[in-house]
Amino acid sequence: MISAPIPIAMSSSNFLDFEKPIAELEKKIDELMKAASAGTGANVRAEITKLREKSNKALEDLYSSLDPWRRTKVARHQDRPHFSDYVEALVKDYVPLCGDRVFGDDEAIQGGIGRFRKQSCVLIGHEKGKTTDERLKHNFGMARPEGYRKAIRLMDMADKFRLPVISLVDTAGAYPGLDAEARGQAEAIARCTDRCLTLGVPMIAVITGEGGSGGAVAIASANKVIMLENSIYSVISPEGAASILYRSNEKAKEAAVAMKIVPEDLMALGVIDEIIKEPLGGAHRHPATVIENVGKAIEKALKGFAGMESAAIIRQRRERFLAIGRSLG
Repeated sequence: MISAPIPIAMSSSNFLDFEKPIAELEKKIDELMKAASAGTGANVRAEITKLREKSNKALEDLYSSLDPWRRTKVARHQDRPHFSDYVEALVKDYVPLCGDRVFGDDEAIQGGIGRFRKQSCVLIGHEKGKTTDERLKHNFGMARPEGYRKAIRLMDMADKFRLPVISLVDTAGAYPGLDAEARGQAEAIARCTDRCLTLGVPMIAVITGEGGSGGAVAIASANKVIMLENSIYSVISPEGAASILYRSNEKAKEAAVAMKIVPEDLMALGVIDEIIKEPLGGAHRHPATVIENVGKAIEKALKGFAGMESAAIIRQRRERFLAIGRSLG
């Protein structure tokens, strides 16, 4: 039984729909704690402890058997750590770099240079934003062509100065709007993917939430691809697949299972290389722990390429992607 309290207090609006029993227990705990603080309640410590243990046990049981559709919902949780959180906690002397030198800057994809574990590097990642204003500013992490061209510019710089690239992926997909298509969305994604594959420096990609479609692949075609336990990586969203295959968005759960979008399935297929376990209740409940674990995984992955020549790095990346699916019967 898990007896430790949940590190982050969550409002009722932040509980997922399948977490309703836990939300009710947490509400009772909050009421008892307020009564105890106000001195209006009798000795309620024993009751609070009992309810806390019950809540944690329910959380443990729930998260030990999440199906792909529920894990999709966890991957999309608004309180999961964002690109800005990872940079703030893991990177020193970070200098953001903006613009694609063609059209403008895209806030959905962030990037810059900094020091990770005392090593200079280039960072690229999707930013969804936390508040309503931030989400609108960052277009919910869905980039337009200038975002991918900015990523290409940063990768060019990384290659020139021999700096490893760290990519943090969290997007539902590239922005499908008319303006993005008019400015060459498909071409920008294709060129960005190609630039990942031709980098002469190591590139480590971490799927921290959603890894949606070409919008994710464009900055995730790396030497090592790592996923958080409750993240997803897919060619299309479950809802999109359901609308095409089953002619109904209500079949999203079935589509999520069929598409093999969770880390364990993708590991078996050779699409990813490592899974980072999340603490009980998911990354949104334990952001500091998850960020530290991601940092350790990136550090370990980068050490595997220390001293490797550019040709060997490119060859390893090429062979990695060519091997996907070849061992299947």
